[in-house]
Amino acid sequence: MASLSIPTTSTLDPAQRVPSNDPAVSKILNRLSRPSLLSLALDWLDDRNQDITAPYLAMEDEEIDPQDLYPPVQSLEELREIYTDMQQRKGGKRDVVDRIIEGDWRDGISLYQIAMVDMQYLYDHPTSQKWTALKVVQLAPEGAGVDTPPSPPLTEKPTTVPRFHPATFLQNLQSESLPDVKAHYNLDRHPRLPLLLLRSNQITTFDSSRTFYVAFPDASPFVYVSLTTSSTTNTNLTSSSTAPSKALDTRSLRKLTLDSIPKAFSRPRQRYGLETTNLSARNLEALVERRGGGRTNAAGGGWSVYAGENRKDTPLNIIPDAHLPTPEASTGEEEEEEEEGGVGLRRTITVRGLKRKSEDDEAIVKRRKKIAEGRFGNSARLTDGKGIERVEVRIDDPYLPVSANRDDDNNNNDDDDDDDETDFKPNVRITFTGTHVFAGIRELVEAGVIDGVKMPGWMTGEEGVSIGVVENWRIKGFKGSGI
Repeated sequence: MASLSIPTTSTLDPAQRVPSNDPAVSKILNRLSRPSLLSLALDWLDDRNQDITAPYLAMEDEEIDPQDLYPPVQSLEELREIYTDMQQRKGGKRDVVDRIIEGDWRDGISLYQIAMVDMQYLYDHPTSQKWTALKVVQLAPEGAGVDTPPSPPLTEKPTTVPRFHPATFLQNLQSESLPDVKAHYNLDRHPRLPLLLLRSNQITTFDSSRTFYVAFPDASPFVYVSLTTSSTTNTNLTSSSTAPSKALDTRSLRKLTLDSIPKAFSRPRQRYGLETTNLSARNLEALVERRGGGRTNAAGGGWSVYAGENRKDTPLNIIPDAHLPTPEASTGEEEEEEEEGGVGLRRTITVRGLKRKSEDDEAIVKRRKKIAEGRFGNSARLTDGKGIERVEVRIDDPYLPVSANRDDDNNNNDDDDDDDETDFKPNVRITFTGTHVFAGIRELVEAGVIDGVKMPGWMTGEEGVSIGVVENWRIKGFKGSGI
């Protein structure tokens, strides 16, 4: 009698195994380095994980095949000694992969083990995924009655953080998924950052580009979602795309997961939604710095000096001895006074060819560094590990009106003329790329290439956005100013 398949939204068993001879298993394992593979193998041999990562062990009366390259052992302790010994000697990762596939886990690799491999690869290569930050906002109740208290305006959204319990959230997320979407979900705590990572992958494919990650920072109303190449391509489809491709994109696991996240957060009479923040980066530390649960969310750029835990002062405090650095002297002209015949004559000598002062002028170099420290504060350091790789800006400010220079003799002829000047707004788009965009701008300020005094604030990263529109010298990001 044929088996009966019933659609269900229940989660897949993490102990479900994939055949070890599947080419996808070898491809997944070969992504890791030898030390990472050995460390994972020892984790799989832990007594607490034997329900889902149990290896192949020989029975007491089992005959050992003499041609077996990796004869099975009879206890976990023997396997731990083997992998510990492999950690202490040099070698390639090929022998580790072969021993896992053909020897100790010849019966198959569980879904939990595959998830651990993907998570370890993410920890070993922090910039392998591009992340975008989304804010969890509370929605206004629909059909509010007379006795219902008035909800706050849309511009005054509540700042409460929705309650997050991993097991309950995962159960709610699975209940919101479609019954025909078979996906495996795995939650893991980041070893260094204060966030929880959710990995989701369809059982029909083990392609790493189709693996979707969601990061939940501690005590923060934001979530970080990964942007893979395949998902980015789907979102940029033109109107000439075919209907099947749009249907596949609509039913993709990524879109279903994104639609289910606010529903999993929601409770009766308390609904949530996701809102963009115009911040994307490959560095999770940069997102935690600007959209995390600490004090640095609204303290970017020069304001970062007030975000320390031990700082008690505020920008409103008056510092009596504070003063701005004096501006640099002009390097194009030099003036001198001479005494000729007892009469003081002032002569202006124009020196050509001096475009920039010598780099040996310590006073100028010190002043530039002081300006950079005032504009950037403790942020935008090359060694801080919190770099944003790409910043895209569109300039909507009109060009300043240009008036022709007129001689004094012709002023009387042009005083009554009206200047027909209109705002000229060219399509100007600026893109900064690099390993650490704002650290590079800081170095340009210290080198004197960029005027740190006249530089707009959005170039210091204090707005906390990576894409936006500049109008009136301010970038319009999330809620108008990026914060």
